Amino acid sequence: MQIKTASFVISNTDVSKCPQSQLPEYAFIGRSNVGKSSLINMLCRHEGLAKTSSKPGKTLLINHFLINNEWHLVDLPGYGYAQAGKTQREQLRKMIERYCLLRAQLISLFVLVDIRHSPQTIDTDFMQWLGENEVPFAIVFTKSDKLSRQKADENVELYKQHLLETWEQLPTMFVTSSAKAQGADDILNYIEQINRTL
Repeated sequence: MQIKTASFVISNTDVSKCPQSQLPEYAFIGRSNVGKSSLINMLCRHEGLAKTSSKPGKTLLINHFLINNEWHLVDLPGYGYAQAGKTQREQLRKMIERYCLLRAQLISLFVLVDIRHSPQTIDTDFMQWLGENEVPFAIVFTKSDKLSRQKADENVELYKQHLLETWEQLPTMFVTSSAKAQGADDILNYIEQINRTL
């Protein structure tokens, strides 16, 4: 798939205010500072589409972008933002959960994970929740340019082994680097293949 057009549609805090179109949606989510905005900008070849920041917790809204007039890319708030107060964290959790459970147009989540780290409970707990609620998702490993190819492969394998302790089947996985534009075609082709079956 080639992205020819990518435009911002709407930001909001409530799934009921999301676009009323029936276009398929693919949502991106991850812990704060995992590189989500950079990945979205890389996918869309649009440097300023999603706002990047060195300060974690920048995304606090559900952000919809229209891609090729065919599907929506959704930028969800990061979870586990330590600097947010308890009330704000709870509000974000509810916003994310309501979107995942109630948004009929959601086809798949892409859960972003920093490839440099061993499996983190906050990530695996969220994946477990997705599985229990039958929300389809894929895992996107980010920042692979920060490691050697061998070390990156080792860390992905460790993640697989960890998940297989509780999962019968592994989700689809992608290894990406926004800095080196790695993995964009794999993700976009995956989305295109799904869209063809809808």
